[in-house]
Amino acid sequence: MKVFKFGGASVKNAQAVKNTVSILQRFQQEALWVVISAMGKTTNALEIVANLINDKKPFNESLTEIENYHVQIIDELFLADEAKEIKASIQQDLQSLQWLAKGNLKGDVLYDQVVSLGEILSTRIVAAYLQKLNVAVAWLDARDLIVTDDTFREGKVQVNATRQNLQRADEQHLNTIKLTQGFIGKTEGGLTTTLGREGSDYTAAIIASCLQAESVTIWKDVPGVMNADPKRLHAAIVFDELPFREAAEMTYYGASVIHPKTIKPLANANIPLWVKNFDNPDLPGTKIHACTVQDLPPLIVIKDNQCLVSCKVTDYSFISEAQIEKIFGGLSEAGIKVNLMQNSAISFSFCFDYRESKLNKLIDKLRDQFEIYYNTNLQLITVKNYDQKTFDEYRSKRGVIMEQSSRSTLQILLKPETSF
Repeated sequence: MKVFKFGGASVKNAQAVKNTVSILQRFQQEALWVVISAMGKTTNALEIVANLINDKKPFNESLTEIENYHVQIIDELFLADEAKEIKASIQQDLQSLQWLAKGNLKGDVLYDQVVSLGEILSTRIVAAYLQKLNVAVAWLDARDLIVTDDTFREGKVQVNATRQNLQRADEQHLNTIKLTQGFIGKTEGGLTTTLGREGSDYTAAIIASCLQAESVTIWKDVPGVMNADPKRLHAAIVFDELPFREAAEMTYYGASVIHPKTIKPLANANIPLWVKNFDNPDLPGTKIHACTVQDLPPLIVIKDNQCLVSCKVTDYSFISEAQIEKIFGGLSEAGIKVNLMQNSAISFSFCFDYRESKLNKLIDKLRDQFEIYYNTNLQLITVKNYDQKTFDEYRSKRGVIMEQSSRSTLQILLKPETSF
């Protein structure tokens, strides 16, 4: 059995859906689970709706734009008579947001109920199009499969319950493509959760590890895993293969081609991960598995929207282990993952992916014990496996406000006016 995952770009319009389905038709004789993300930028659009509902502001105009976008794709895939049923399903799904707006859910809980809808819409359309082409497919609701705790926006998967659900579904739908949603799950109490932005890769890994799959393939708009974002660095090259550990470290530093949580369940189960190009599926792609690769080229990861926070002691004492413990307690409570940290005699500084609500929570926690300063809109560049040329090149960039290097990794934080 294989697991495929298709991201938003692979279903962003009718032609993209047709291309994705053509790939699936190649494998319809195999046991296959398929995970699909929301279409195009639908998640971003639903985030706007979630914020409007949360703030008790009108949201129907934004909702209509989302509906029209999906209806246009439906109209290009189906004849008028064929489209009636799928359009009715889409409208019913979107209507559920009207009921949410009348309820009492707020914040991250509300966010997950709203934003998760994108995957529901996309998979309904793709499943209907497969059925139109007489491809045996079962549409499965991931909320009935993936069980999580109640950490909304970062749901932690309850593996045993999830495995039982997946095994049951796999047995019930033999000889069909099992098509489900990425990114979403459900608490035991029945509320929808999400697994973190771009979490569909992780969903694929969960399914594969629970069902002992042969492999996972992530279909992307790039020819494989590259040593840099080709949209930023045109000379980026494709890796033929990568060890699990190297890929895991890449995701830790922010390489966006794979979700950070994806590698662990696959490596633990020794299930290879392929990254392939959906526009040219015959390209070899990149295989991530248990292997050794010598002399890897430098990997360059660029992360925007960084926030630098400095916590300065107020009583002229030095930064101690006890004070660092308080800072990390605040970081943990605010749900902040640190991307870079550094300390001096009287201050401790760190940067992370900026989210205003998390920053405010951290400041509230630490303001009584430290003077707190922060800067936003920064850029973090990580050069892993650097050579002398790349080390010198990136260290010499203007506007560096923090720098850190080890035997194999260089990180620099830049001001926005001088960023990459």
